[in-house]
Amino acid sequence: MTTLWDTTGSAVVKELAAQRRTGGAVMSGVALTLVVVADESRVAEAEEAASAAAATNPCRLLIVVRRQVEAPVPRLDAEVVVGGRLGPGEAVVMRMYGRLGLHAESVVLPLLAADAPVVTWWHAPPPERVSTDALGVIADRRISDSSMSEDPVGALSVRAKDYAPGDTDLTWTRSTPWRATLASTLDSVSGRRAEAVRVLGGEVSGDVHNATAQLVAGWLSSRCDCEIRVVPSTRVPGPAGIDSVTLRLDQDEEVRLQDDRKGGAVIQQPNRPEATVALPDRSLGELIGEELRRLDQDEPFSEALEVVTGETGLSDRPALREHVWFDPMRAKPPMGQTPGKPAGAEPTGAAAPLPTVPPSSEGSDDVAQSGEHDDPADDSDEQAVVQDADAPAADAAVSTKGRKR
Repeated sequence: MTTLWDTTGSAVVKELAAQRRTGGAVMSGVALTLVVVADESRVAEAEEAASAAAATNPCRLLIVVRRQVEAPVPRLDAEVVVGGRLGPGEAVVMRMYGRLGLHAESVVLPLLAADAPVVTWWHAPPPERVSTDALGVIADRRISDSSMSEDPVGALSVRAKDYAPGDTDLTWTRSTPWRATLASTLDSVSGRRAEAVRVLGGEVSGDVHNATAQLVAGWLSSRCDCEIRVVPSTRVPGPAGIDSVTLRLDQDEEVRLQDDRKGGAVIQQPNRPEATVALPDRSLGELIGEELRRLDQDEPFSEALEVVTGETGLSDRPALREHVWFDPMRAKPPMGQTPGKPAGAEPTGAAAPLPTVPPSSEGSDDVAQSGEHDDPADDSDEQAVVQDADAPAADAAVSTKGRKR
């Protein structure tokens, strides 16, 4: 592992190539580039999950940490790892300070694996509009996690309004074992009858405020063409927010799947003895690994999302987004803003401008204190641009003095 303090994107690219030559690593088998956007407090968790996913899905791993966007001087610290603690492949952890964090794509783009799909995962509350984050716009597939929001079900509504084919959510991924078991159970009933099974209704018992439970009910409603509701459970449900699922079938039959609180579920179906199947809680790395196995549009997710949120035509929307620039140091962009609208055109009722960058970061740059800063004279031109609140947002260049530790 090599750590570059106060470096540049070009230096990171050169160091990555140098480590590849030194270690003899061959990355011709890379299937994709995984870009992870994480807060500093969640970096360790994101690294562990991404490394586990990379072990089964060969990829180049790029972790972006936007730290202290309000810092007066842009700065990039990077860790370059080839075949080390972040898995068998190539990985770069980038901590960005100042306005460089608003232009993270300028550092990420040269590091993307050639001719390979790009997947962006936000291990943080997802952006209200993906089009305002260039790291999401350049991605072929985008992974968010509504469970990290204060209101997970409300976050699903935001995701539906901003949805484009290729978007997915880990609250949906967590429902895979339940959906697979329910589908196989209905197939078993159909095989016994030697004819198709028709679902007339049912309910999902669990946490009505859990996004996963709502998506399972939405998926059943869209697939069975009947109303399936989430009702409160008498027991505290597990991490998936589901305690049991009951489906009423034609021919006066019923199928029930009950969480047994032992890493499994009990299946009750007509003319069959009770059976127990494994239904374990999966790690974050396993969830990401599942999403990396498919890069096409997830139509069942969009259909379930339509039922839960009331939005329509999600699958018919264009897959490509147009990047909309906004400065978070000034105002929050409204959901209804037209893509491509000039950054200075604020609609009526826009949020009040936020404070501009402070004149100094002395005593607040806790992470950078472990590294050596360049001579302030070298950054005088940059400071004049960054500290001017009226200056246009430009690509934040960083000092060319990369140092290794």
